[in-house]
This record gives sequence, C-alpha cells and structure tokens, in this order.
Amino acid sequence: MTTVAPFDIVRTGPRFGAEITGIDLTGPLDDTTADALRQAFRDHKVLVFRGQHLTPDQHVAAVSVFAEPFDHPTAAKDPGNPLVYPYNVRQTGKASTWHIGGLWRTPVFAIESLTYEVVPELGGHTLWADLQAAYDDLSEPFKELLASVSAVYDGNAENYAQGSKKTAGGPTIEHPVVLTHPTTGRKGLFISTAATGLTGVTPAESKVLLDHLLRHASSPDYTIRFGWQPGDFVLWDNRATWHYAVDDYGDGARVYRKVIGVEPEAGPVPQTRS
Repeated sequence: MTTVAPFDIVRTGPRFGAEITGIDLTGPLDDTTADALRQAFRDHKVLVFRGQHLTPDQHVAAVSVFAEPFDHPTAAKDPGNPLVYPYNVRQTGKASTWHIGGLWRTPVFAIESLTYEVVPELGGHTLWADLQAAYDDLSEPFKELLASVSAVYDGNAENYAQGSKKTAGGPTIEHPVVLTHPTTGRKGLFISTAATGLTGVTPAESKVLLDHLLRHASSPDYTIRFGWQPGDFVLWDNRATWHYAVDDYGDGARVYRKVIGVEPEAGPVPQTRS
C-alpha cells in the first residue's frame, strides 16, 4: 500500500490498476487532492472507488477532475443530466468483447467511467488489459512494422449507440496501431476487436497480424479483474487499456451509468473516409 495524503492507493496488479480508499467523491475536492488523484490515474490507468453511490451530477463532477465530460451524440441520456448515459444490459445488450471506447472519433475518449447501480449476485466482473505493457513485450522488428500501419474501424457514431442495428458500408476511420500517449508519452498498442483490417499490408497479412495482436494483448499476463457491488465507481484510461465485461451471469440484472471524458482541446468531429 502506498500512502498519498489524503487517501490511500492499494495496487491491484503488478503492472497497473488500483483501488482508492479513504476518499469521498460525493463532495468537492481541494486542489491538492485533485492533483494527487490525477497523478494516481496516470500511474495506474484504472482506478476503483468502492461504495461511493454517486448521483448523476456527482458522477459528472468526479469525471471533471480528470477530463472534460463529453456530450455523446448518439447515446441514450439520463433525464437528470445529459452527460450521463444509463445502461441496463437486459435492454441494451452486453459488451462482452475486448474493446476501446469512441473509436468512431479522433481522438478517441480519454477516459471512460461507470457507476454501478445493480449487479448480479455472482459474476459480471470486468477485465482490463494494459496495452502499453503488451507493446513493451513485442520484439523491436515487430514494433517497427506496427509503427507503419493503422487499423480501420467503423466511423459511424450511430452504430455505437445502445441497441443500434449496425449499418454497413458507411464511412470508416483509421487509428494508428501504436499510440504515443498524449499525457505520459508512453507508447502502447492501440487495437480493438472491432478492427476490420490494417492499412499498408495485404488482406492475408492483415488477418494474421490482427489475430496475433488481439490474442497477445488479451493475454492474462496483462490483465486485471474487478467484481462489483452497487455504488462502486471505476474510471480508466481509454488510450492505454482496453476492457471486457464478462458475460457469465445469464439473464441476471446489470445496471450502471457511464460518463465519458475527453481532453478539453479534443474536437467532436471524427476524421473519416468513405
């Protein structure tokens, strides 16, 4: 345990992830505490705060400590605060793939966050993988190859809405497979299972490379896992990690709220091509 006044950081994995104890996010934070939390986020990439029971407004305020809350153009919105997006998996479906949020835009979301309201009695955990650590373990020749290619994704924000019936043939968007983090300067893989191909290589090479990257980055060597109780709050670095919601709880209930954060200078318009 590392003490950073006025809260404690309990590391949850050797590479990344931490639980923050001894802090109440339901009220305002002083500048010293806010600065220390931002440093903890840079260091650990995934932060969990247990038993916070944040209201929608408090959830937005908590995210505002780390980034600018984002007004998503297609997400269903909480009636009390348009920057909060409610999810009930019985209606919206489950996100049981390794993925990164906001791939339809450039830049992608800086952070994503969840407040849990209803969780299964058993199961329903969430996994994160450290894409920077996964990159570090690649060979130097392979890193050189990856630095020259991008991954192609669906660029239609409508296809990322809750319950969307995805339409094909729309604009696409490209993201480099190796991302230099704009805050820390650390390089990492930047890849999601939604990638449809890689630029600059043949289709056969693209398939081989994508299969290897997705398998490598999701290795247990790079992952942490959290279970949930109502009131828990989590936020993560969407540019350094990817995540996976484990679907092992059948038709059980899972209800949560999401707030997204972007850098203040980030524009909402994606760079797409037809």
